[in-house]
Amino acid sequence: MSNAFESRPPRILTSEERKARDAERRAEAEQAMRDHQAAQKAFYENRERLRAERLARETCRETRRLGK
Repeated sequence: MSNAFESRPPRILTSEERKARDAERRAEAEQAMRDHQAAQKAFYENRERLRAERLARETCRETRRLGK
């Protein structure tokens, strides 16, 4: 059984491999940012919807209370 922490020399990447790796990382980061922004937008839209519903309920309760 080999030791999982054995020291191995780092693999030297060629220029093309490095460019491909960097492009893939950049694409993944951009996708992660798009996903994050979409989640944030959905969160705030839902929050505003719930807030509007709450305010409508409170207004309705207040009008019923004052109407009695």
